[in-house]
Amino acid sequence: MDAALPILEIGAARDDAEVSVVLMHGLGADGHDFADVAQAMRQAALPQRWRFVLPHAPQQPVTINMGMHMPAWYDIIDLSHPRAVNWETVEESRTRIDMLVDAERAPKLILAGFSQGAAMALHVGLRRATAPAGILSMSGYLLEADAWPCPMRKTDIPIGVFHGTADPVVPFSAAERTVESLTAAGYSPTLHAYQGLEHSLCDDEIRDVFEWLRSVVE
Repeated sequence: MDAALPILEIGAARDDAEVSVVLMHGLGADGHDFADVAQAMRQAALPQRWRFVLPHAPQQPVTINMGMHMPAWYDIIDLSHPRAVNWETVEESRTRIDMLVDAERAPKLILAGFSQGAAMALHVGLRRATAPAGILSMSGYLLEADAWPCPMRKTDIPIGVFHGTADPVVPFSAAERTVESLTAAGYSPTLHAYQGLEHSLCDDEIRDVFEWLRSVVE
């Protein structure tokens, strides 16, 4: 299977961008899932020299969905928290995302994602030799296991955790656990809670994400 991830590009060209945001979708979706949000950020909220890179996850079988093939960053074995996952598939996606990030030219790069994509943003961003300018998690969680603890802080990375309190897919407790694990590892994440929000985004959250992105690159 080709290691290069297909991508949707919105905003500045790679060589012209001042900021690149790599935004990863959730399970069963693709890069187009956040195209409208990226367009809104580019056109209404952020300077034109921002670039949004929306990769498409590879198709693979997912255990919790009866082994059906679908776009997925990794195989989820059980819906426990921390998630029980196939770590080999996690690492395969990390390699591909690292390659994508290495190809970006912008001086500042932010890793972002929703749900499973947020888990990958955290997993990749915390382990890169060159730390990203920031990590954004929306309705996501930190991938953890005894053999895969949260990496200890080597440098300061702004981390924004945005999550609905009524999320039935990734419960709010997963966001709280993520913040606890990151804090114990020496990071200073910020938790943004949205009362009554399920596994989705709302206008208030999108506005807060805009402001968080601005603050990270100022």
